[in-house]
Amino acid sequence: MIRAALFDFDGTLADSFAPITASVNHVRGLHGLPALTELAVRELVGLGLPQLMRDIVPGVPPDATAEEYRVHHPTVMLTQTTLLPGVPETLRTLAARGYRLAVCSNKRVDFTRVLIDALGLGEFFAEVLGPDDVGGAAKPHPAMLLEAARRLGVAPAEAVYVGDMAVDVHAARAGGMPVWLVPGGASGRENPLAAGPDRALKDFAELADLLPGVTP
Repeated sequence: MIRAALFDFDGTLADSFAPITASVNHVRGLHGLPALTELAVRELVGLGLPQLMRDIVPGVPPDATAEEYRVHHPTVMLTQTTLLPGVPETLRTLAARGYRLAVCSNKRVDFTRVLIDALGLGEFFAEVLGPDDVGGAAKPHPAMLLEAARRLGVAPAEAVYVGDMAVDVHAARAGGMPVWLVPGGASGRENPLAAGPDRALKDFAELADLLPGVTP
C-alpha cells in the first residue's frame, strides 16, 4: 500500500525553466558564449547542476561555473518560477488523506526549499531533499529517494515517486520504488515513457484519483 508520495520539483511541481535558462545564459555570457534558447536548456536539465555546467560551458571546471550560477540564480528564481496546474489543490488533498509528502530534486536544495516556501507549498512537505543531503548523489542514484522514505518512516515500496523525466524513472527503479510520470516541461535526452514508468498520468490532478487515502 502506498503511504507516501515523493516529488521531483522542476517540471513536476513548477515551471522553472525560464529562470534556469536565464542563469544558464548568464554563465555562458561570462565565458563569451552565445545564449541558448529555453527549448535547448530544457533538453539539458535533470541530471544536477554539475552536469548542466559541463554541458553549457565545456572545458571549464564545473565547480567554478556552478558557483557563478548559484550567485545569479536567486536574482531570477523567485520572480520567474510558477506552479504547474493543479499542484497546490492536489497536494492539499493528498495531505488531508494522510499521505506523507516529500520533495527529492537534483536542484540545489537550498534553492528548492526557498521556492517551496515562496510558492506556498511548505505546509505540505515533511521533507525537502537534494543531492547535498546524500553526499552529493544526484538522480539517477536512488540515495535521495531512499533517504526521504527513511525520514518519512515508510518502506521504499510504500512510497511512489512522481516525476517527469527518464532520470526519475531510473532513480525510482534503482530504489525499489513505484514511479509515476506527469506531463512536464523538460525534454531530456531520453524519452521518459520509454524508460518504463509504472504509470503515465494525463495531468497532476490525476494523483487525487489514484491515491484515495491511507488505510490505518
